[in-house]
Amino acid sequence: MQTEEHFQARFERKLSSTLGGALQISRENRQLHCSFSWRRFRKITLKMFPVLNWLFSYRFREWILRDLHAGLSVGLFQIPQGLLGVWLTRLPLPNINVFLSAFCCSLAYVVFGTSHHISIGSFSILNVVVTNTLKNPNFTQSLSFNGSLNYLSDTTFMKDYMEALTLTASITFLTGIIQLLLGCFCLGFATAYVPKTLIDAYLTAAALHVIVSQFAFIFDITLDFHKGPLGIFYNLFHYFLALPKANATSILLFLLSMAALRVSKFIKITYKRCPIAFPMELLLIITVTILSNCIHLHAESSSAVVSMIPQRFLPPTLPDLSNLSKIIQHAFSLAVVSYFLLVFVGERYASLHNYNIASNQELIAAGLCNIFSSFFKSFVVSCAISGTVIQEKTGGRTQLAAAIGASMMLVIALKLGHFFQVIPNDILAAIVVFNMFPFLEKFLDVPILWRQDKYHFVIWLVTFAAVLCFGLDVGLAIAVGFTFFIITIRSHRMKMVALGQIPNTNIYRSLSVYRAAREIEGIRIFQCCSSISFANMNHFKTYLLHKMDMKAVPLDESEMRALTSLSDTAVERKDLKCSCVCHPTPPPPRIPYTEKLVKQRHTDTESSSSSVNLVHWSKYDGRLSSQMCLVGADDASPGFNAGLTTEKKEDEGRRACPSSGSAVDNSSVQLDQEEQPVLLSCPVHTIIVDFSMVQFVDLLGSELLRQIIHMFHNVGITVLLAACHSSVMADFEKNDFFDSCVTKERFFLTLHDAVLAALDKNEKPDELEPTAKEFAEEPVAEQQKERSLLLKKSKSVFSAKNSDNKLLHEEPTADASSSAQNKAEPSSLRRYDSPPLQSDFQDPGWGKRWKYTNRP
Repeated sequence: MQTEEHFQARFERKLSSTLGGALQISRENRQLHCSFSWRRFRKITLKMFPVLNWLFSYRFREWILRDLHAGLSVGLFQIPQGLLGVWLTRLPLPNINVFLSAFCCSLAYVVFGTSHHISIGSFSILNVVVTNTLKNPNFTQSLSFNGSLNYLSDTTFMKDYMEALTLTASITFLTGIIQLLLGCFCLGFATAYVPKTLIDAYLTAAALHVIVSQFAFIFDITLDFHKGPLGIFYNLFHYFLALPKANATSILLFLLSMAALRVSKFIKITYKRCPIAFPMELLLIITVTILSNCIHLHAESSSAVVSMIPQRFLPPTLPDLSNLSKIIQHAFSLAVVSYFLLVFVGERYASLHNYNIASNQELIAAGLCNIFSSFFKSFVVSCAISGTVIQEKTGGRTQLAAAIGASMMLVIALKLGHFFQVIPNDILAAIVVFNMFPFLEKFLDVPILWRQDKYHFVIWLVTFAAVLCFGLDVGLAIAVGFTFFIITIRSHRMKMVALGQIPNTNIYRSLSVYRAAREIEGIRIFQCCSSISFANMNHFKTYLLHKMDMKAVPLDESEMRALTSLSDTAVERKDLKCSCVCHPTPPPPRIPYTEKLVKQRHTDTESSSSSVNLVHWSKYDGRLSSQMCLVGADDASPGFNAGLTTEKKEDEGRRACPSSGSAVDNSSVQLDQEEQPVLLSCPVHTIIVDFSMVQFVDLLGSELLRQIIHMFHNVGITVLLAACHSSVMADFEKNDFFDSCVTKERFFLTLHDAVLAALDKNEKPDELEPTAKEFAEEPVAEQQKERSLLLKKSKSVFSAKNSDNKLLHEEPTADASSSAQNKAEPSSLRRYDSPPLQSDFQDPGWGKRWKYTNRP
């Protein structure tokens, strides 16, 4: 058997536990050394420019056709998508500015981004937030697409138009600066605390927002979007009211496009043994573009948007930050939401293709993209969900696909952009809605979450409901806050398990799970399955008291005075003392405990006013085991250094445990007058707590644990701790946990060592076998005398001498001098040990040395 004290004394530790394992650096002769390493330079360069990671390892023959296919599909889709952005934001931006901004942002993410499948672009739902800052009602009315071109010659309209573009550029620039600063300060680690269930629920709700925003193109109805809580439901309600005014041609084209996209799901293309989706989006856009230029389809197109644009090109300029106080709140909200949306989609596809993304680098990449976008007076950019889905399913392997798509988009838009202006909006809406279906498939995971983990099920529902009802910004804050709350509750929720021994083994398992587990007589074993902190320490205490059928009662005034007394009896006799204090006041003494333990009152227990302890001992295999006892007013249970009632035994207890023995008198052991004695079928002398699953114990938790050990010690029950991690021991040392009573002798390396020590220290001599009847017939004084003799002789068995780190057991004798000699030895020389542990199946005497209690 090994305790922590003897193990640390025998094996030298490398690091001081008082520093919690921190490395000690000498303060002498410290110099600053500067050195250059090509290996470190290469590592920093690859971290700052992730494009080099895949560029130098690019498999040209295997990946070039796939990236070219994906880039062509994404590039052609981005052309009409960029033209339709103003329909939702009601802010006509020149076409050239839109395409130049998309091109620069795509190239910036190719160089600085870490995801292989993200397609950068403006997210229309985020851009609606920008329109909240447009407070001029005349300007918003003029941008309703039912107006005429007469507004172009209005000076007031042009002034409001330029102010709106300047404000938009300022918000985009400030959003990029915030993201860049967050990335430089490495605050992207916050995404590590976001579970996958939150990501799935957030993207599912965001997909529904995108689908509802496409209803304006599907039904060819222009409505003012409701902004704020429950906005999506207001918009749905108004769309259903306006269905009689819907364009039947637009609905028919939308349904035909959806059917064509659905058919493409059943067409499989395999290249280099890798499946690639059929490029139906590319084929659909090319076909509809040709038909629209040849035939008038009687559906709304982006040509009406182009006619409303006052300017054809606005040269790049620096943003105006004079109105910083008005836009800082919107900019911070957009910075957080656009970043989380980018990381959520990136994490989804990174997990599908088995690679990792760097959260801090994504912040820097997103910030640079928004800074470049602000120069062209464009909106905040993030992950274009539809473009990302198209790039991934058409076989894109690297960001080369995004670079090809951005280049092709810019060239085609500048040279052939007028051909794409006549594409019906519902065709593009069908492509967007169809590519949202992979995110809606996460609804199928909700029943699985209910069966697997209720906590993640609740996180999914709360996140989905919050984002759907309150929007992407407020919903994200609610979801993250609720997730942190659930994580805190789950991590600090105390879980305790009562353990028993599997017969003929040194294995201990839960009594409620394993039928073969047996509880050892006189020993209660508990396993703490979580860390102990201020949040769950009261539950830890309540559980132990409940299992021991006890309750804690606060000490009265006299007992507290006895605990805090530091002077001799002469000083205690003086009721009032005045003196001049010339030295600083010493700190108040540490009170070992403030409560005492009493047995719980049971209604079915017969009342008894006897103050005599009746103990019945029965002999079992060469040792005495207690079978029944009546706990009365002078109760003293067997154990290590049991509290005694006489003055002589008080002195002995004070020598054995000065911090607790001198604290209280008989009242620390006695029960209250109104408490009734309780019949115990099997008295417990030792409680063992398995700390193998405890990661840390904070300051308040260690203080409560020390008080619990003292309280149980005063009623004759010893508390032992087993399998403490070295970091937990370091926490105890830093928190001043140990004293003369709570020492490292109570800490054992393994749970089995603690059980063997408890059994070894509580063996009873063979020759002592008093019965309850003999106790009852003798006078009270003789009973007290014999009880004192019994405890003395028992203690003589428990003492052991330590010489040259070898363990020697002494035979129990009735000689009082031998007992006194054993007590006089310091506690540091006492060791617990047992014969070498034999194999479970080679020890024929196992059943004779272990005795278990009968469980119902």
